Amino acid sequence: MNPHCYPIQLSALRTAADIEQALSEPTPAVVEALARLPGDLLVLGVGGKMGPTLALMARKASAAAGVRRRIIGVARFSSGDLEARLQGYGIETVRADLLDRSQLARLPDAPNVVYMAGMKFGSTGSEALTWAMNCYLPGLVCERYAASRIAAFSTGNVYGLTPVTQGGSLESDAPKPVGDYAMSCVGRERIFQHFSLSRQTPVTLIRLNYAVELRYGVPLDLALRIQAGEPVDLAMGHFNMIWQPDANAMVLQALAQAASPAFLLNVTGPELLRVRDVAARIGERLGKPVRFCGQEAPDALLSNASLAQRLFGPPRLTAVEVSDLVADWVRNGGATLDKPTHFEARNGKF
Repeated sequence: MNPHCYPIQLSALRTAADIEQALSEPTPAVVEALARLPGDLLVLGVGGKMGPTLALMARKASAAAGVRRRIIGVARFSSGDLEARLQGYGIETVRADLLDRSQLARLPDAPNVVYMAGMKFGSTGSEALTWAMNCYLPGLVCERYAASRIAAFSTGNVYGLTPVTQGGSLESDAPKPVGDYAMSCVGRERIFQHFSLSRQTPVTLIRLNYAVELRYGVPLDLALRIQAGEPVDLAMGHFNMIWQPDANAMVLQALAQAASPAFLLNVTGPELLRVRDVAARIGERLGKPVRFCGQEAPDALLSNASLAQRLFGPPRLTAVEVSDLVADWVRNGGATLDKPTHFEARNGKF
């Protein structure tokens, strides 16, 4: 691990506050990007797994760049102390149900918007709400923020399963979604693309594959199974992932790439990872034997993020470094967010 990548010693993290600070450390490139970006930044759906650290990264990078701007986080803030923590970091907060037109209309204007709202887990059995959140809401947001620059989160699930030998789907590949969640995410993209064309709203669509941190992600899912003596399923035998701060850094830089027609960008790590190999390394780190079940399929949900790496450079942490950090976290009894990724799902049901 390059010691200059982080001013915080990642192996020394213990508390949620430690993690939040580490996950929000901006790269020099993010500082430079936000120095050039004019105006305030609004984060819609700031209450998710990535929202708080993205907002805090933007706050830190703006301060480092000597730029005074409002960073505004919007969510329901229905439980926990997230709103107070964000306010303590100097991030303004607004409570709102984004599906309520009147509440959306009252949100502050902002020339820069990061759209993180959406629904994945729990989509099976709540298909109507999934489509409302992933397709209807983007239309409302595009109408409200037609004059803004928008970086909108999407997902690599829109590509569907691709042959491992292909090396991952490219932005130019046609979507082949499987299941209501992935289909609704294609719908979300189409809505943003429509309004980008009809209103000339500059948009970047972020097709993200597995942003991970110590308390969430595919390595954690594997580590917890190995720790519990449970078998690791090989059916989805390959995957991509990226350290969450590196994903957030790319998203903030991608605001400058927003265009009309909408700009498509895969965001994930450069490695095509084999579940068997990652699990074996984690098991060794944990001092636990690894049991496997199932057979590797010849295809998987995989993205090729070479475009993002040409634009923004490689992630600060490699997949090996991330897996080792997660294994150590689990071995030391670290807390989790208790949100399995369900990365092994091949039927599109979440």
